[in-house]
Amino acid sequence: MAYKITEDCISCGACEPECPNEAISEGETIYVIDPDKCTECVGAYESSRCADVCPVDSCVADPDHKESREQLQEKYQRLHP
Repeated sequence: MAYKITEDCISCGACEPECPNEAISEGETIYVIDPDKCTECVGAYESSRCADVCPVDSCVADPDHKESREQLQEKYQRLHP
């Protein structure tokens, strides 16, 4: 499943450069993750980089965007042909 950024975000920007898919961008008040680009870092890293670097743990799995590991791998391959 894609990740999302909760309202606990302090807009520090630590997550944005870590995303291999450029799925993270600055929103009006907090950073946001595009679920169509988020692969939980499957295909690039062993763990989700945004969650690893977030100082306030505001990057969490989004239950509204459930995907299998295989689906995430396919999405990564489409984004990085």
